[in-house]
Amino acid sequence: MNDQHDIEQRVRLAGSNMFELLLFRLGATPKTGTRELYGINVFKVREIIAMPVLTEVAGSSDMILGVADVRGEIIPVIDLAKFTGCVAREGNRILLVTEFARTTQGFAVEEVDDIVRLEWNRVLSAEGHSSGKTVTSIARLDAHPGGRLAQVLDVEQILRDVLPPSEPEINEEHTGRLVIPAGAKILAADDSGVARALIEDGLTAMGVPYIMTKTGQEAWEVLNRASEKAVRDGRKITDDIALVLTDLEMPEMDGFTLTRKIKSTPDLQAIPVVIHSSLSGAANEQHVRKVGANAYVAKFVASELAAVMRQAIAGAAP
Repeated sequence: MNDQHDIEQRVRLAGSNMFELLLFRLGATPKTGTRELYGINVFKVREIIAMPVLTEVAGSSDMILGVADVRGEIIPVIDLAKFTGCVAREGNRILLVTEFARTTQGFAVEEVDDIVRLEWNRVLSAEGHSSGKTVTSIARLDAHPGGRLAQVLDVEQILRDVLPPSEPEINEEHTGRLVIPAGAKILAADDSGVARALIEDGLTAMGVPYIMTKTGQEAWEVLNRASEKAVRDGRKITDDIALVLTDLEMPEMDGFTLTRKIKSTPDLQAIPVVIHSSLSGAANEQHVRKVGANAYVAKFVASELAAVMRQAIAGAAP
């Protein structure tokens, strides 16, 4: 699939608050022995191949099966079954080659099941349903109650646990200060717990107050309340919400839909929107511009995030 066709397909899906979920199985679960369904956004998956020959790397994490040579690129292969506690009785037969958060890696799975197209409102946050950090959300695969469910994995958390990045401490020395109107806040939305913690550290280093939300729907509700208050007080909306920083993949309402709704609402469209996503790459940068965002930055480098937010605020100023 070429990049332009890929971008157009994503824009069409985003316009309908939809996405495609790749479903796979990791083996038997530890408590019930059930072969549960797990999922990952199709647009994070570069290719699906039979498990290649692996080379075990001395001293690596026991969550790493080894490295593989995939089309001339050496990539680590993460044992998702071991990470989730499943037992892959039929073996890790399939490799999902994924690209996100500026990295390429492979996820070993037992079996690929299907690709399904879903509305984001059929994906609900897993917070409150699980004390673990491995799953961000639960997807209802069937429209009727009591149907199949799939667990959407928090790949950002998995990567940080298995392959922790070497990055500088997040502080003002690296981010600089971000100047916004007195009394205003940054509104941020991200469904990943590890991403929210990093964003909070970054915004604190920039010296700005913020409102943190877990879904696009939650952020949209915050914006509507802020808009009503701004109208009552006779203030500009940007005096209260200086910028929206949003992830793309989120339960209930994704970042594409949130951005489109902001930019198509007269009382909100002056707010600069920065999309902050692990869906990195040139194709995704073109994609987010098509839905009206002021800027895009790949996760997660605090100094780059600060610079892009600064530029977006300056560019949106009258």
